[in-house]
Amino acid sequence: MTLRKRADFLAANGGKRTTTPGFILLVRDRKDADLSMRVGFTVTKKIGGAVVRNRMKRRFRALAREIMPQKGIPGSDHVMIGRARGIERDFSLLRSEFVTALEGVRK
Repeated sequence: MTLRKRADFLAANGGKRTTTPGFILLVRDRKDADLSMRVGFTVTKKIGGAVVRNRMKRRFRALAREIMPQKGIPGSDHVMIGRARGIERDFSLLRSEFVTALEGVRK
């Protein structure tokens, strides 16, 4: 499920945080009975124009589809915030960084 409300993004900012060269990952436990994993993506205009931002969000969505079912944290909101070097990074490198970031937040 995808995060859409600003309040959910702001609440995720109060959770755990880890930084990689390509993105920042925020994870917040919702502390409710729902074990579904929600994910949201943010890429600001500082990163680039609409084409660049949309390309980065497509890459983030592909990562989430591939990795979240196995490595995501149940009952949590995950937010990926794009960084300037994330658009030029190799996809396999982003994938390994995402897995490492999820494992780091889990501890």
